[in-house]
Amino acid sequence: MAYTKEEKSWIFQDWANSAYSIMITTAILPIYFKGVAANAGIAATTSTAYWGYANSIGTLLISLLAPILGTIADYQFFKKRFFGVFTAIGIAFTFLLIFIPTDAWLLLLGFYVLSLIGFSGANIFYDAFLIDVTTNDRMDKVSSAGYAFGYLGSCIPFIIFIIFQATGILPISDVALVNIGFIMTALWWLFFSIPMWKNVQQIHYIPAVKKPVKTSFKRLFHTISHISEHKNIVIFLIAYFFYIDGVDTIFRMATSYGIDLGISQTTLILILLMTQLVAFPFTLLYGYLAKRFSAKPLIFTAIFVYIIICVYAVFMKTALDFWILAMLVGTSQGGIQALSRSFFGKIIPKNRSNEFYGFYNIFGKFSAIIGPALMGIITQMTGKTQYGVASLIVLFLAGGIMFLFVKEKNLENL
Repeated sequence: MAYTKEEKSWIFQDWANSAYSIMITTAILPIYFKGVAANAGIAATTSTAYWGYANSIGTLLISLLAPILGTIADYQFFKKRFFGVFTAIGIAFTFLLIFIPTDAWLLLLGFYVLSLIGFSGANIFYDAFLIDVTTNDRMDKVSSAGYAFGYLGSCIPFIIFIIFQATGILPISDVALVNIGFIMTALWWLFFSIPMWKNVQQIHYIPAVKKPVKTSFKRLFHTISHISEHKNIVIFLIAYFFYIDGVDTIFRMATSYGIDLGISQTTLILILLMTQLVAFPFTLLYGYLAKRFSAKPLIFTAIFVYIIICVYAVFMKTALDFWILAMLVGTSQGGIQALSRSFFGKIIPKNRSNEFYGFYNIFGKFSAIIGPALMGIITQMTGKTQYGVASLIVLFLAGGIMFLFVKEKNLENL
């Protein structure tokens, strides 16, 4: 069966906002920040740690807001409004990066954190809209398609940027070229978000009340105080907390890691591009296989791949090693993210999807505080980024063990 208009519009939103993930979080900004920090006399390993701390601060702030915002968004009309507000914040601060002076490394990190809050906040409600656009039996397929086309879509502005950088076709400075990258990202995100805003509506909701904020706090407290009633959800969230920590940390810290290994900026950009292209078919493959074998064994497969990545990182010395690691990441990053999102959507109450996706995001975001911080601390202590990456293996092992106890049956909606 072909995708519905609502499914296509939802998938297209991943196409829109994934440009931020590759251009800002992974490629342009971390490389630019490393240069700005170096000009300020900050050592390479120290600036890597600072980048990790900035990611931790941004995720901490949105994590504190996620549960209550999600609970409020379960009321009719609120989900779309919150999605729009956070999307606007993310786009605005991405654009405003062009006004940061080249010697203001701390201000640059500050604006990045604000753009990250907008991006992460919007994704809370974007993820929860999965419940509204499709059915349980199509959820793995639609979620995987979202991530897959996100990888593909993010490649287009990335390739344009690479062409500008490699050819020097524009007679401008490197700083001006970076600013063009920021502008392209903001405009791409804005334009391709239109189908989501236009065609996707909140189908599952709780009827509106006079005091939604006060009532939401009461509902949130009730859920927390009766958490034992949702044992399967809790076990999944704990497992997710650990393994997605490693996934996000490797993604966010990859560029800084490559620079510390002495890999050139041009090579890093090409590696990141190829990783995106590899991720596209493999994420679709995960969705296809999940329909045949179910999502749980596929999530275990991805966890195993990431354990191999952590072990391999210890022995990395050359650009070829980094290429191999990046391709391994590309085979499983989208799959584990997409199937985790759809797996969770199947085991939660649909009319409270935002509340529970708030918890889903807080577990994911709080885990992203620990991972970059852990990698930063180990890197500073040892002076070797390889050991920082290797330390993440404990997170995948812990997540995999906890996931053994999660039941895939849709208990919450029986």
